[in-house]
Amino acid sequence: MIKTTLNQILAVMMKDLRSEFRTRYAISAISLFVLVTITMIVFSFRGEVINSREVSGLLWITFFFGSMMGLSKAFISEEERQTSLFLKICVPGYAVYFGKLLFNIILAISINILASLLFYLFFGFSVNNLFLFIIILLLSGLGIGSSSTIISAIISKADSKGAIFPILSFPVLLPLIILGIESTTIAISGLGFSNGLSNLILLLSYSGILIPLSFILFDFVWED
Repeated sequence: MIKTTLNQILAVMMKDLRSEFRTRYAISAISLFVLVTITMIVFSFRGEVINSREVSGLLWITFFFGSMMGLSKAFISEEERQTSLFLKICVPGYAVYFGKLLFNIILAISINILASLLFYLFFGFSVNNLFLFIIILLLSGLGIGSSSTIISAIISKADSKGAIFPILSFPVLLPLIILGIESTTIAISGLGFSNGLSNLILLLSYSGILIPLSFILFDFVWED
């Protein structure tokens, strides 16, 4: 039973990954957006010295809007291709939710890593606590992927799908963004791991609360 459930979840995730690598819609849109955004930031701050908090804020702006470019497609693409009914017939709702969730988490973490690498290449900022910074990237990707999955499922039923995704996402992601900026500032500044431990617990708790609540809500949204 457990093996069958895992296979169904992985099948949904792999379907989305194969579809994305075939069309490259989200990958191309996100990569171009992140590159253009960071290039504009570099020209705006050319010759200026920016502190760790400013770098953290700019980095999280890129995380947020980069995610808005691609993570909404998890369920919207099913409605656009009219494959949602086929998905409902083939696999149960929990497999759809967790499969899409894993796909969005992978995509969100990839966005965070790409943005961080480009920031490093263009700005040359140094991360003095790399271990803490990597954990922040992973936990923030988990949080962004968790929130975007259920929001994507909700707006897939609406008429103006793409327009309302950032509007609904921002208030849900605001606590994560605030915590993320504070934690990233600590990592860049080189403060000890203990200084960011409480924020890491809150970042993990954010996803730990949101995922079960989203799963409970998902059946009502998906079967509607």
